[in-house]
Amino acid sequence: MEVIPAIDLRDGRCVRLVQGERGTETIYSDEPVEMAKRWEKLGAKRLHVVDLDGAFTGAPRNLAVVEEMVKAVTIPLQFGGGIRTIETVKAVLDLGVDRVVLGTAAILWPEMVSRCCQYYGGGRIVVGIDGRDGLVAIEGWETTVELTVEELARQIAGLGVQRVVFTDTRRDGTLRGPNLEATKSLALASGLKVIASGGVSSLGDLYALKELKEYGVEGVIMGKALYSGAISLQEALKIMEG
Repeated sequence: MEVIPAIDLRDGRCVRLVQGERGTETIYSDEPVEMAKRWEKLGAKRLHVVDLDGAFTGAPRNLAVVEEMVKAVTIPLQFGGGIRTIETVKAVLDLGVDRVVLGTAAILWPEMVSRCCQYYGGGRIVVGIDGRDGLVAIEGWETTVELTVEELARQIAGLGVQRVVFTDTRRDGTLRGPNLEATKSLALASGLKVIASGGVSSLGDLYALKELKEYGVEGVIMGKALYSGAISLQEALKIMEG
C-alpha cells in the first residue's frame, strides 16, 4: 500500500489545517518545494498536493509552486484544490502533474468528470470524497450536500473514475485516527480503489488500514502525523509496503 505525504499550500506556504477550517493553520514551511524534495529523499513514491486557496476560492492559486515541485522531484504528484473546469484540468496536467483530484466539480458537474476521464484516462482523474457525519462536504469543506458518501461513490463509479481519496473531515488534522468503518464501507459500496486520508496518528492506525487492502483500499495520505513527528515516513513505509 502507498504512503503519500500531503503538502497543503496556502499563500505559497506548506501548512496544515484542523478539520479543514480557515484560521486553524500551522505553518510547517515557507519552502514547499524543499518539502517535496525532502519527502522524496526519505522514500515517498508519490505526493499529494492541495491548493487550499483554490479550494476556498474555486480556482487554483498556487500553480507556480506546483510547477516548481514537478520540476524539483522525480516522483509523481497528484494535485487538487479549486479545479472546477476542463480547462483547468488540462492546465494542471500540462504542468506535469500525474493525477488531478476533483472534489466539488464531481458533485456539481458530473458530466465534466466523465469528459475528463474520456480525454485523459480514468487513471489520471481522481475524485476526492470528503465526508462530514456521513454527508458529502464541498467548497473547501464549508458546505455539505444532501448526498451520502456512499451514494456519491456509486455515482462516480459510472463516470470512468478508477479511484477516490476519502477524507473524514471530522478527523483531518486532529490525530484522532482514521474512520476505518466508513473507509471500508465506501470501498465495498463503490468497487473503486480508495486512498484513505485524515486522522492517522499512530502505527496502529496504519496496521488497521493495511487490513482494508483486500476491500480495495490501496493507500493512505498522511499530513499532520508526519509533520509533527508522531510517525516517521520510514516507519510508515515499512509497515504499508511490507
